[in-house]
Amino acid sequence: MLIRTNKLIGSILLISGTTIGAGMLALPVLTGFGGFFPSIFQLFFCWIFMLGASFLYLEVNLSFKGEKNLLSLTEKTLGKRAKIIAWIAYLLLLYSLTAAYIAGSASLFSKAIFSLTGYDLPNFAAPFPMIILFGIFIYLGSKSADYLNRILMFGLIVTYFILAFIMPQHIDFNLLIHFDIKASFLAVPVIITSYGYNIILPTLTTYMNHNRKQLSIAIIVGSIIPLLIYILWEFLTLGVVPLTGQYSLQIAYLRGESSTGPLLFILKNALNKPWISSVASLFSFCAIITSFIGVSLSLADFLRDGLKIKKTHRGRLIAVLLTYVPPLIFVLYFQRGFILALQYAAIFVAIILCIYPALMALKLPKPNVYNNFWGRVLIYVVLVISAYIIGMEIFDELGLLKTFIKTYLQ
Repeated sequence: MLIRTNKLIGSILLISGTTIGAGMLALPVLTGFGGFFPSIFQLFFCWIFMLGASFLYLEVNLSFKGEKNLLSLTEKTLGKRAKIIAWIAYLLLLYSLTAAYIAGSASLFSKAIFSLTGYDLPNFAAPFPMIILFGIFIYLGSKSADYLNRILMFGLIVTYFILAFIMPQHIDFNLLIHFDIKASFLAVPVIITSYGYNIILPTLTTYMNHNRKQLSIAIIVGSIIPLLIYILWEFLTLGVVPLTGQYSLQIAYLRGESSTGPLLFILKNALNKPWISSVASLFSFCAIITSFIGVSLSLADFLRDGLKIKKTHRGRLIAVLLTYVPPLIFVLYFQRGFILALQYAAIFVAIILCIYPALMALKLPKPNVYNNFWGRVLIYVVLVISAYIIGMEIFDELGLLKTFIKTYLQ
């Protein structure tokens, strides 16, 4: 019973940790144009949508015995052509996310090493400490990554509540009443991407020994935690950082840097407390690494499953190298390619984590949980909303959604 409880707690934290990443810091930058109340509605709606998609994916995972991943599940239910598409979309999603976390952590590691040793790492070496340090835990497997993730989640929670304790004193409630429905559409793709915990479900299904009840609890509780944290984070940031001005969300958006940079810089200056930079950097570090662990675990398992790599010492080493070497190369030499891929992350999320689970659920052998009227309604609702999200992301990349916020950018 104790082992089950520990695994349940670990699974909840892995889902929460995979969800809460650097993207959380980008949320206020994009939701701020629409306002606080529209952002709350969108966060709740997207949570419900992704929760429905996750239970479809869970049912698919539970329908097949043994250790499975997206590729083998896709081939069994949708065929080889769908498997090829899954390969491409999943690799683009996970490699781009992994590259983003490697790039996002590089400056944090460089600053930490400089503070401790006085040695300034060259740019090409900055990504290696994170890969070497945390790659060991991915090599060791889900259990070791689970325990490391618990420590980092503790750091994330502590630093988050320090920020949450400081910031309410500076909240301007007049900032929270801003309301612009049209401008709020800009945030839909990044909110969907911020709920991408489904990637870790195949790994957790194996880790939890296909225990439906425990996995269901882990999904619900593990996804509610990020929802509540996101809502409070929106309240704190949108109530402190003005929409326009010298230190504003407008400036963060126009600077177009990594999600961790502009908002933390603006918060530090808006609060006029220089020491908050250290707390914010630690918060940023924990947010990046918790997501990095979840994404790395999922990618390593995906590659092992797809390439039929055995779980020997050599096999695990090969899986780790395949997980980190390609995104590292792109971070060092072709960073723009991954930035472009990240811009389409919501499309990959909608295809892999929403459309595919829905289509696979339709093909499951009968009887199954979703072989009824309401089950079919859920499947088709997920498909329709996924198509809407893809359309919104395409409109965003064409620049059509930016016309909704042009008045704020002048």
